[in-house]
Amino acid sequence: MKITKDAKKEAYKFLIFPFFVLFVVQTKGHMIMDLATALNAEFIEEQYKRWKVDPASVSSDWRFFFEGFDLGASGEIKAAESFDEQHLLRQSRVESLIYRYRDLGHLLACLDPLAACPTDHPLLAPEAFNLTPKDLDREFFTRRFAESGKAPLREIIQALKETYCRSIERRWLLNRMEPLRNRPSLEPDVKQLILKNLVRAALFEQFLNKKYIGVTRFSLEGGDALIVALDFLINHMVESGTKEIILGMAHRGRLNVQAHILQRPYEDIFSEFESCYNPEELIGTGDVKYHNGYLADLKTANNQPLRIFLMNNPSHLEAVNPVVEGFSRARQDLIGDSSGAQVLPLLIHGDAAFAGQGIVAETLNMSQLEGYKTGGTIHMIINNQIGYTTLPENARSTRYSTDIAKMLMVPIFHVHGENPEAVLHVMRLAADYRSEFHKDVVIDLICYRRYGHNEGDEPYFTQPGMYERIRQRPSLHQIYADQLISDGIVSQQDLDQMADTLNTELEKAYDSVHGSECPFPESRFYEAWDGISATYTNEPVATAVEKGVLVSLAKKLNTVPDPFNLNQKLQRLLKKRLESVEQGKGIDWANAESLAFASLLNEGFSIRLSGQDSGRGTFSQRHSILVDTKNEKRFVPLDSVNAEQARFSVYDSLLSEAGVLGFEYGYSLAGPDSLVLWEAQFGDFVNNAQAMIDLFIVSGQSKWQRLSGLVLLLPHGYEGLGPEHSSARLERFLQLCAGENIQVCNPSTPAQYFHLLRRQVKASFRKPLITMTPKSLLRHPLAVSRLEDLCGGHFRPVLDDPETLDAPKNVIFCSGKIFYELYQRRSDLENLDTAIVRLEQLYPVEDEQIKKAVKKYSRAKNWYWVQEEPENMGGWHFIRPYLNDISSKSFAYVGRKAYSSPAPGFHSIFKKAQEAIITQAVGPPAVEKSKMATG
Repeated sequence: MKITKDAKKEAYKFLIFPFFVLFVVQTKGHMIMDLATALNAEFIEEQYKRWKVDPASVSSDWRFFFEGFDLGASGEIKAAESFDEQHLLRQSRVESLIYRYRDLGHLLACLDPLAACPTDHPLLAPEAFNLTPKDLDREFFTRRFAESGKAPLREIIQALKETYCRSIERRWLLNRMEPLRNRPSLEPDVKQLILKNLVRAALFEQFLNKKYIGVTRFSLEGGDALIVALDFLINHMVESGTKEIILGMAHRGRLNVQAHILQRPYEDIFSEFESCYNPEELIGTGDVKYHNGYLADLKTANNQPLRIFLMNNPSHLEAVNPVVEGFSRARQDLIGDSSGAQVLPLLIHGDAAFAGQGIVAETLNMSQLEGYKTGGTIHMIINNQIGYTTLPENARSTRYSTDIAKMLMVPIFHVHGENPEAVLHVMRLAADYRSEFHKDVVIDLICYRRYGHNEGDEPYFTQPGMYERIRQRPSLHQIYADQLISDGIVSQQDLDQMADTLNTELEKAYDSVHGSECPFPESRFYEAWDGISATYTNEPVATAVEKGVLVSLAKKLNTVPDPFNLNQKLQRLLKKRLESVEQGKGIDWANAESLAFASLLNEGFSIRLSGQDSGRGTFSQRHSILVDTKNEKRFVPLDSVNAEQARFSVYDSLLSEAGVLGFEYGYSLAGPDSLVLWEAQFGDFVNNAQAMIDLFIVSGQSKWQRLSGLVLLLPHGYEGLGPEHSSARLERFLQLCAGENIQVCNPSTPAQYFHLLRRQVKASFRKPLITMTPKSLLRHPLAVSRLEDLCGGHFRPVLDDPETLDAPKNVIFCSGKIFYELYQRRSDLENLDTAIVRLEQLYPVEDEQIKKAVKKYSRAKNWYWVQEEPENMGGWHFIRPYLNDISSKSFAYVGRKAYSSPAPGFHSIFKKAQEAIITQAVGPPAVEKSKMATG
């Protein structure tokens, strides 16, 4: 058979290019072939000739190509009329049509329960491939859509529509879907189980609507198939080794999931509607019912154990996403589940929120990063096709709400919300994909919302047409029941019996709670937290470490393996660090930190540190990861503490604040015996994570009784670096302080920092720790400590003046870096009239220690609070009433005047203002004072 040059060109145009693109995806770059080569006709013809003589002489990719080209047709090329030049061209066009359906078949998918199904699309029309109506009845070769290997084009198109244009979008392995045409055959008992789940989901919501009219609950009605999907998932994943599911979900359907997936007793749920418990017995302020979490220990259908933890979730849409990922990663680390096979993160989203919230992209971006991956997350979107009152065309610029997930190149399945069998099929594909590839997968459950945004909302005000269509639609359980009754799988009597049984169960639970006192629902949590106190105490914690231990640790931390080519500057740095420990003096901030870390690892406390550039340290101070200058191999000294040490993990994070801080908060919730730290590159970068602070870190204990020992390291201090590199917004954290919910500290010495870090995991309580950490003090000659300060003592919330003063007239209270400037000026002036007291812990306020300092200087006449920050920022407005009440003194303010910006951008303005503060507090520089005297 002779193929003309023009025929070759068109065949290459329609067949070879899309085939090449498919190869690139399937082989993930293993096929060594560039586009120019792929389109080289002579090269392909030569490969074809070799394949004809010996199929093994070409690569497997080319063998697949020529088999797919169907030139062989079971090994024979027939020179019949049906294989003339024009038919070959038509065959290539059919192949292109098939690939187009694989990519764009979702354009014809019937997905929306509220709209008619699309029947055609110009991109999928045969005419787009120069195929005519006459071609519909011509036979073409097809490897997948006919047992004989060939079929009329009409049948091939029908098979393509059944595979890619029914209720799901193709995003995964072809051979998992095409042989079934996405029409799995389900056994009658499976269909009966589906119906049972739909009945329970629907009647539960109807019961709540009848008993608690207008009470907000975010009904699942319209998205009932979610219960079918989750019920299948938990049983299917257990079979593949899953032992825990960490679940985060929005409000819609949350109570239904608790009742029918987590098997939470109806009585517990009804008690939250009734509020029948004694409020004086409660701890904290609590939260609304559709925010609360729940820990369930279940037995699956095959009697296998499974723990599911539904995490607490605030109203802020997708904020819980990174928290779930962090908690899941911590659970995996704790049980040694490196692949994520035993702990599954499961996130249930809303469509408008998934498309609209930036935290979604941040969380997706973590999915394959070493420090944050969790073996793949299953995402399920309850797609109501509306966000509150906003329609999709006003809520996103993409066709689908899921398009943000395309950045991961993972399967995205769109499924019709009224086809529960397709939902089950998709969930199986998603679960198997996650298990196989340890990557995320997304299911878009396209449904509707029967009522408004909440049960008190009137959707007819804004979407009357949509809600008229919804009003006319029967419940999904009735639609599916009618189908099964028609198929003879169940009877109307079976359906009535299901409904009667459930209604009786609901009424019984309601009667046991309604109108009577009831206990507050138990807030169970992981056993690791047993014995950890929620109550802060100012009792000193034993954090000192023996001298011999510290010297031994210092040797291990400052020695590299042989051979290892260490940067010469780092060689000198490590040598200096070791010498300072051996000599017992001059221990700087980073040295004290590494000793604190090493001593905790040595005692069995694991450490996780993450943030932007945390490995080296933003200010090139930490160097917890050393890099060989010749081969770039990495060495982590803190991994060499001892053979049985706890785990040390340090990660340079993605360039995210909200997502990473949420992740680390979630990680800290999993257990109390880990020191979990998040470090901002500069302290005020925490602004981008303010939601995580407000919603979780400072309020989690009060709302949900959840404890966390998370540490925030926020570089803070005024050195003339401008508005965004000066302030960690200390005032914002202080404004959030109440009920001893967090600790806010501004340590000024390496020893204080050493003891503070160790206190965080050795204390009997757990509270988040907000730490103002230094920048210029990292190398300040006065900001050093002696070894004996680490070997003895403990963290001191208040530091008295280091000098012995005889009845000073002035007393300055301050916090942080400015102490050293005040102290230096006082030394220069030999001013013995001014005492300087440091508040190292601003909250909880240590009354007794402040009283002790005040008593010592009771004869002083003038009392000042001095700070670098503007008057409306920093600690002044928070600490002033405490100081006045505790001391019975009237404190005056010394510092910058109030500003809208944290700091000036012009260095000359900064220097002038900084100098004015020190001069007003202590006196002018010695040179100026001398000039004034001689003048």
